Amino acid sequence: MRKYILNLVFIALGTALWAQAGHIMQGIGAVNMSMGGASTAQPIDINGALQWNPAGITVFDRNVLSVNAGLFFSSPELSSTVPTPQGPFSGVTEDDRGVSVLPALAMVFGKEDSKHTFGASAFGISGFGVTFPESMTNPINMPQSAGGFGHLESNYLLLQVGLSYAYEITENLSIGLSPTINYAALELAPIPLASPSPTLGYPVSDQTSAIGFGGQVGIFYHTNFGFKIGAAYKSPQFFSDFDFENNYLDNSSAPNVLFRMDYPAIYSAGLGYSHKIIDLALDYRYVDYAHTNGFEKSGWTQTASVAGFGWKSISIISAGIQFRGIQNVPLRVGYTFSTNPIQEDLVFFSTPATAIIKNAFQFGIGYGISDQFALNMTYHHGMSGDPTSGPILNPLLISETDRLGKVPNSEVSYEMTTDMIMLGVSYTFGE
Repeated sequence: MRKYILNLVFIALGTALWAQAGHIMQGIGAVNMSMGGASTAQPIDINGALQWNPAGITVFDRNVLSVNAGLFFSSPELSSTVPTPQGPFSGVTEDDRGVSVLPALAMVFGKEDSKHTFGASAFGISGFGVTFPESMTNPINMPQSAGGFGHLESNYLLLQVGLSYAYEITENLSIGLSPTINYAALELAPIPLASPSPTLGYPVSDQTSAIGFGGQVGIFYHTNFGFKIGAAYKSPQFFSDFDFENNYLDNSSAPNVLFRMDYPAIYSAGLGYSHKIIDLALDYRYVDYAHTNGFEKSGWTQTASVAGFGWKSISIISAGIQFRGIQNVPLRVGYTFSTNPIQEDLVFFSTPATAIIKNAFQFGIGYGISDQFALNMTYHHGMSGDPTSGPILNPLLISETDRLGKVPNSEVSYEMTTDMIMLGVSYTFGE
């Protein structure tokens, strides 16, 4: 009986690896990350301005280069429960992935007394994955021959390159735009988008890539007494299809799969305030997963592959404060809150959703070596909050009253923490 239940799990669970696909980094670079990602109306550094509101780069009247790299650590746990005649069978598997590197490179070309400012950026805006080893104590990670999935792994990266232009309409009002081009690479084992074989199960994919295009527009207004407002719209990043070349576990060929997964549109609005030694920033973002290819659909196809992930659109609140009371040593504290895009009934399609962080806390410090050269560092700690959990789903159990095929008395869930250390250097050209 237990093997029968696990076989039902096996038919349905390939989606476990897609949690990383929609991850939105809350900040770019050490300074912006330490401010919780808030930058739409408070362009403290060029990375945050280029990422969240290109109109803000008009505050930089010299050429500025910024190079950042972060070391990212995550600790997700995947758990599952299935019913058996002897009672519930439950287990937990811990991720054994190592460190991921997040790069950020940016340049702004500004000139005093000019109304025109230009920028260029190359940001790693997403680049994580999970590795859950095979286990005999967790139903999901049992070997495929025993009805589980064995080793579960995903590898995903998203690099975005942007060219930005901003124009000063008046001394206080600026507009900006930024076309973007993206490169994404993805590898899944197993791949949920493929239809499973009755005898060989789900295949695994080779790494594949896709190119995407999009853009961003923004507006920024700052008063003469410290208050600032800003708003920006980043369009969906429209990708070509991922073309997965697949093989079953016995190394025999499996049919290729085409799948399109875009990056969601992001609406941002922000407030800022600066006075003497204090800079305050507050941003609100709306991330439109619900109308994004790859996320808007949900459920099963007629051949037991996954049609989509059914994510809801989410809200993100970012807040940060910078204290400049110590000469050449700014101190920064930031907080980020995110809602969860995964609906309870559809948790199974995104397990483990390791990219879902509800609360994130950041602390940063800078050191101005000279008027031209500065070092910055930030530490990030994120928590998923309560576990994301829902029933295991099985297409064989679909009925008129249950279109998802919920397995009675079953559950799949995850929880995690994240930590990151990021270092950055900036150089301002000219005297």
